[in-house]
Parts: sequence; C-alpha cells; structure tokens
Amino acid sequence: MLNQCFFALGANLPTATDTPLAILRQALQALKAESFDLREVSYWYSTPAFPKGAGADFVNAVAHAQTRLSPRGVMDRLAQTELNLGRTREKRWGARVCDLDLISYGDTILPDLATYTHWRDLSLDDQMSQTPAELILPHPRLQDRAFVLVPLRDVAPNWSHPVTGQSLDMLISQLPPEDVACVKRLQFSD
Repeated sequence: MLNQCFFALGANLPTATDTPLAILRQALQALKAESFDLREVSYWYSTPAFPKGAGADFVNAVAHAQTRLSPRGVMDRLAQTELNLGRTREKRWGARVCDLDLISYGDTILPDLATYTHWRDLSLDDQMSQTPAELILPHPRLQDRAFVLVPLRDVAPNWSHPVTGQSLDMLISQLPPEDVACVKRLQFSD
C-alpha cells in the first residue's frame, strides 16, 4: 500500500561544488531512487535563517511523495540522504548543507496525541535545546513555520492539519504577516 507523505527541504550552506539549490535537487533525485514516488515539488523559496542572524538565507521547498516505507523508514531515508550530501549535526537550528524533515505521513499521529501535544507546546527556549528521542508526527512545529506552510500550499492546497483539522489557509492566516512576507518565491528559469 502506498502512503502519502510530505517533507520539507531546506539548505543554506553551499559545498565546494554546489549551491544550496543544487544540493536540494540532488536530494530529490536520490529520494526518487530510494523508495519514493515523488508526486509534486513546490516552488523554491528564499527564507531568512532562524533564529534571526543564524546564517545565510535558506532555500526551501516541500515535496509530496508516496511510499511503501513506514514513517520510521521515511525518516531513516531522509537522514541518510542528508548525510550522503554532507550534512553534519553540530548545532541545533544552525546552518545546513541539507535539511529534510518529514512534515506529515497521511493522518498519522505519532507516538500518541499526548506526546505530540507536549512537543508542540514547548517554549521556544526548550525547542532550541531539546530533541525528542522518538518520531513525532505531524511535525510538532509545522503550524509555526511559514517556510513550510507556504510551499506546502503549492503541492497540497486542500491539506488540513491531522491534529487540529485546520486548513493551510487558516494556519497561514494565524502567522505574523511579516513571517509570511519573508517567504519569497525564487525566480529563475530551469
């Protein structure tokens, strides 16, 4: 059975040979060869690093894929792809060669609603210093991130949050307008 998943892509560090955009395109090619049927990829966006001043602007996108992998299997493939492209994990929310995050996997809530809610409701300070030991789905901070919600709307305009039931338009309208305005579509020819 094929399962629907959405994952976010981000990068703001070039390598010796590639730009962040080129690296993310390589990630997509690798994932296509690794048990993912990529259905659609959003436009590419430029967004400021978070927290403010944490580095160069990011290139971001969201991909819609189908897979036979379990949620844990998806996470393992995303992490291996990051590693293969040169990702190192030295600082939480630091600059990155490649960052791939599983945003949602169908309507799955993992490991349970109480644990999801705990991680969703963490203070910003705790978010910056704590990492869950287990997979949390949907991504506990996706509703706070314009750089995820805006591209997600490109590939799944009718998507709704598996826990709250809120539509993308509703979630985006609840963000500070300046956060949404900072998500700028990249203009170039492919």
